[in-house]
Amino acid sequence: MSLPSKLPHGPGPGSDPVPSPHVSSRSAPSLWRLLGTTAAMATKPKHARRQLKVAQIPPAPKRVFINDLDSYASRNIGQCLSKHTLEVDATTDKDEEKVKQTVPSYPIVGTMSEGAEEDPPYVLEAYKGLSGEEIVDKVMECDIIIYNITHNPQQIHQASWLLSALHDKISLFTGPKMFILISTVMTWTCSEPITADDQQLPFTDDDFRRRLAHPNFQEHLQLEKKVAKLGRSDRRLFATYVVASGLQYGMGENVFHLFFKMSWLGQGNTIPVFGDGTNIVPTIHINDLASVIQKIIELRPNPYYLLAVDCSNNTMEDIVKAIAVALGPGTIQKKPFEEAFLEQDLNLMEIDLMRINLLMEATHLKELASIRWLCEFGLVENIELVVEEYRQIRGLVPIRICVLGPPAVGKSSVCQQICGHYKLHHIRLSETVAETISHLENTVRNMNSDAENEESTAATETQELLNSLKDNMEQNGGTLDDHLLVKVMVDKLMSNPCKNQGYVLDGFPKTYEQAKELLHVEEPESEDRPSMVSLYNKKIVPEFVVCLDASDDFLKDLVIKLPEKLVQEHKYEQENFLKNLSKYRETNMEEETLLKYFEELDITCIFIDVSGVETAMDQICDGVGQPRNYDSTEVQEEGAMHADSHEEDEDEDEEEEEDLGRKEVEDARKRSERWEKWSKALEEKSQWEVQQLEVLTVPMKKYLIDTNIMATISQGLIACGAAWPDDPVDFLAEYLMKNNP
Repeated sequence: MSLPSKLPHGPGPGSDPVPSPHVSSRSAPSLWRLLGTTAAMATKPKHARRQLKVAQIPPAPKRVFINDLDSYASRNIGQCLSKHTLEVDATTDKDEEKVKQTVPSYPIVGTMSEGAEEDPPYVLEAYKGLSGEEIVDKVMECDIIIYNITHNPQQIHQASWLLSALHDKISLFTGPKMFILISTVMTWTCSEPITADDQQLPFTDDDFRRRLAHPNFQEHLQLEKKVAKLGRSDRRLFATYVVASGLQYGMGENVFHLFFKMSWLGQGNTIPVFGDGTNIVPTIHINDLASVIQKIIELRPNPYYLLAVDCSNNTMEDIVKAIAVALGPGTIQKKPFEEAFLEQDLNLMEIDLMRINLLMEATHLKELASIRWLCEFGLVENIELVVEEYRQIRGLVPIRICVLGPPAVGKSSVCQQICGHYKLHHIRLSETVAETISHLENTVRNMNSDAENEESTAATETQELLNSLKDNMEQNGGTLDDHLLVKVMVDKLMSNPCKNQGYVLDGFPKTYEQAKELLHVEEPESEDRPSMVSLYNKKIVPEFVVCLDASDDFLKDLVIKLPEKLVQEHKYEQENFLKNLSKYRETNMEEETLLKYFEELDITCIFIDVSGVETAMDQICDGVGQPRNYDSTEVQEEGAMHADSHEEDEDEDEEEEEDLGRKEVEDARKRSERWEKWSKALEEKSQWEVQQLEVLTVPMKKYLIDTNIMATISQGLIACGAAWPDDPVDFLAEYLMKNNP
């Protein structure tokens, strides 16, 4: 076959040929050096070879080609395959001791987009901007070709062309090759139920010949059939497989990322479920998908079509609810599916994926019993693991800061600045207590309105806690005892917003005992005495402690200059202020001080003398570092704007309003285009279904016409109309029996 100068649609659509393609190469594994040593030994005399003993070296690693290594699925699959290693035994010339060496059993090469910043560390060679001829040459050097078409529709044309080019070169293969197509279960979405009686009978791998694709995934289906067809010609030299993947999740998320992001950011009191949420969504963790592919490479199973789905039967509502509970407010709200088109983070392919409704069972995977599942029973059952992956991969590590200092030193002002810069939650003692009481009152009120017996016990316990808080505050003049105060603060710090973004704790704890009770966990039963750090709740312990301070005279001058309203609000009257200041100084002169407690936990303490600096934020930013959030760039720009004058701020606000207006217009235009495209796809689907029905009715029409049945029925109806019998059905039946053609 004649090879085009570039792949169809190329590595980038319509990109020009690159005269000097960039190839990033890494040093070959040590296994190649061992192979070279073995070859050199073959030329040595026998007596020389006796001096050196080399263990038998396993077969050379299989070189794997993966397309679009900078995409979600390909990146994670390549990374998982690269971790699989071979162990090599070798001996040295001197002492003939065996040395264990490990080399990757699957050296990874593949294509990347030209805009990719750097090559992944696990990739041996990364190809950018290669022509079609050059891609074929690179693939011919590989034993395994993995082509992923779940990310970009353009991948379909590239995969089809490359598959044909390889098939035409079978006679030039130096060894057997394997082509694995990673497709999607969207090629099954329009399949008819297996039996009309049992609509809930799951589809299995053996039903793949009955599959009917979603209208937007017809090309995926045609490519699957092409892969199967070309693989039948000579499976010994060119074996082909199709892996129909469920919706992929894990390792930072893909199609479900919108719900993770909304939950983590705390956008709104509810997380949306588009549609009724009852559709069953077949899923698979991306690392489990990589394990399936690895087993196909190793075992070369007889079936060439495999479903890659886990054992869960979760609905869309189940999935979103689990995410909302683990990361967000814990509540969901069902919205019309059309509102999904208003979300800028969703593309048309992802919207189609979220509408899937298939009950599937991967029977062939069960036969491959050696697969090591990470999330065999789905996202909902393994939500804690998936959430932890999501946080780690995206660097969404919470920042927890405690701000301490004497009264009137400016703790609340500094806390507000920190929260604005790092997008953290400001935790004030009085506000937290009031919020807790209000929440308990609402909970009791809602529980009492429900007559279910299961909730009566919970309502009683909640009511008892509420009463104890109120009674204690009345007895102590509006404050709480330490044991109740600590319980309220622990519940607040363990809430999802504080665990997600982090918090700034304003002036609490105040004493060594309060800090120990706040952060202490039960001592584990062990013979070995654990370290002090292991006895404390790592989920809420602050990462940084900012200690503000100033001289007593400086603080007194600050209070004197404050407006009377602020003095009364903060209880800075002369008698109260001097008393509290003296108490703070005495507490910090004791043997067990609050700062000593944090130092024992190896927590970073940032000391700032507010009397010697204009702003404490510079020192805090140097100590804490960069924000850890989705919008870190926006946060940094916002922090720089604080130095501008009020006049410049107003000008920027006007520009932002204009930009916002233009953005809204552009967003409306994009939504309209996406809605039109989606509506057109639905219309094409309806037309396709009508055409299929017409095709199915052609044989019946032909039979009725050829056998003169329609003519006889017409004559019978005319006779029935002329006779006007009491029972027209019996009359027509008798007529047809007498005049049966």
